[in-house]
Amino acid sequence: MTTILVPYHQDEPLPPDTIPLREPTVTVRPDLPEGALWPRLNALHAAVADAVAAHDQPTVLSGDCLVTLGVLAGLQRAGIDAAVIWFDAHGDVHTLESSTSGYLGGMALRLVLGAHADLAAEPLGLRPLPEGRAVLVDARDLDPAEADFLAGARVRRVGVGDLADLPDGPLLLHIDVDVIDAAELPGLLFPVPNGPSTDAVLTAARQVAATGRVAATHLSLPWHPPTENDGPIRARLISALLGA
Repeated sequence: MTTILVPYHQDEPLPPDTIPLREPTVTVRPDLPEGALWPRLNALHAAVADAVAAHDQPTVLSGDCLVTLGVLAGLQRAGIDAAVIWFDAHGDVHTLESSTSGYLGGMALRLVLGAHADLAAEPLGLRPLPEGRAVLVDARDLDPAEADFLAGARVRRVGVGDLADLPDGPLLLHIDVDVIDAAELPGLLFPVPNGPSTDAVLTAARQVAATGRVAATHLSLPWHPPTENDGPIRARLISALLGA
């Protein structure tokens, strides 16, 4: 199994052991330019795209959802036109105009769909994903602007138990671990209650994998640095997701 570790949250390196992964195949740590955020993010995501394009069916682990831009761009560089299955407790479909917090992670899927292409997609050479090629799984914490967008968009919304009808062709499986009920996973940056269990998410991930069409997997791990108590929980979760 090819594992690509991207130990960053946005453009900031993560403290050691935030992502407890033993012996990744590749660790992406490019020299980022000084200065503004978007050029730094684009340099990071370009390095991710290079690593993804160089490996067959990789699993990428990172500290936020924005890295999906690099994963999808890498697949496209390798000639793979993948749809996206997006597990997340949040919609991630804000824009710079609609977001009240300005947090870019809350825009990740919308950027993949082509929002602010001059800032995100175009510098990577990324072809934005058509809305009908995106499936949003168990997004239950939506701001009003996100709900309005999704009500008129072709993005399909499903629960973890309703993945029978997936898009045709290759798939990019994106799992933000905050899709799991917050009571089961301590230390999340943006915990959301009333979600599926870890076992339910693993079962759904196996269902997607069983199609034989997963070209890459991205595990987004947006959590605080580990404590003595939650470090082992995270290590077990990563191991289980890699096995799924």
